[in-house]
Amino acid sequence: MKFAHFADTHLGYRQYSLEQREEDFYYVFNEIIDKIIEERVDFVIHSGDLFDNSRPHPRSLLVFQEAMHKLNNANIPIYVIAGNHDIVMRKNSMPPQVLYKKMGLKLFSPNKSYFVKDDVFIGGIPYLSKAYNKLLISQLKSISNESKNYNKSILMLHQGIDKYLPFEYELELNELPLNFNYYGLGHIHSRITEEFGDGILSYSGSTEIYKTSELGDFRHNGKGFNLVDLDGDIPNVEKINVKPRREFLIENIDYSKFDSEISQLKNNLSKLNEKPMLNLTVSNGNFNRADIFEVLNKTLSNLTINLRPDFEELQLRGEEDNILISDEPLNPKFLIRERLEEYGNEDLTTLAIDLLDNLSQNKVDEANRLADKFYNEYYEIDIE
Repeated sequence: MKFAHFADTHLGYRQYSLEQREEDFYYVFNEIIDKIIEERVDFVIHSGDLFDNSRPHPRSLLVFQEAMHKLNNANIPIYVIAGNHDIVMRKNSMPPQVLYKKMGLKLFSPNKSYFVKDDVFIGGIPYLSKAYNKLLISQLKSISNESKNYNKSILMLHQGIDKYLPFEYELELNELPLNFNYYGLGHIHSRITEEFGDGILSYSGSTEIYKTSELGDFRHNGKGFNLVDLDGDIPNVEKINVKPRREFLIENIDYSKFDSEISQLKNNLSKLNEKPMLNLTVSNGNFNRADIFEVLNKTLSNLTINLRPDFEELQLRGEEDNILISDEPLNPKFLIRERLEEYGNEDLTTLAIDLLDNLSQNKVDEANRLADKFYNEYYEIDIE
């Protein structure tokens, strides 16, 4: 018995509002579907955040519909839970995945917590916030008891666990039941696989680079999906890598070698098949940021889809402290966007900037109206 496990595909995510990045996420998703079919697996599990939000763009819906047709033609069923991005946290609402149930998609819900495939128990729980920890634990106990009637069992969750996400977790490791053969997890974008209880626990990771903090894990572990063989006493997990369409580069330039290093970088970029994302830091010099930015923009912008420069001028030592000299004012909107980027929610970023605009003009009533509207649309939770 062989199956594929992946998660956090975030279809529809438009990083830095770039259409090319949205297409990159579709590209790698389609590559994964094709590789899964090549592997002739018995079934597929997707552990949440199939879409980047609960109201996907029609293009995202179409991409997944085409994937469903491919899987159906190969007689490969897919089992799916909703993650925190694509779940709708309102009473009587449904995640977008429900659109594909008539195409054969197996969707877990509070009313349908498990399926059985060729005598393999597959249990799953959609994302629940930390406020519903007791409900989550209760559901885990119930699924665990149901699974004990089967020789092989899988648990699907989209939750942060304290061992792997210590500051933003919804579940403690010791709250997981121990009797499953494979724990197919989503939510954490790094690839993590280790023994746990009677089997293997694995976060398959995101399928594309969702934010720059993922680059370290990507360079070490790659991106892709897990190929899992259940035939042995302990599942065998093989990481199958899929190469992203474009590179995400982080470069540093020493200002004292600025001309030569920029020339070399320009030459390297021109050889790439796809224009990359480029985060570039210029350091170790006394320079005018505006002048350097103009040179970078003129020299490199046509060779990248997104150039994000940063500057680290030489520090001048005072009598007591190192003082960084800069005559450029901070841009609050830029700082807000940078800080909220990691949440992957453009609506949240827009709200924060709108609140800043209104509150800075003392428009308190309008700020309250915007906040209430956002809350009612996204966070009004009523779980029976």
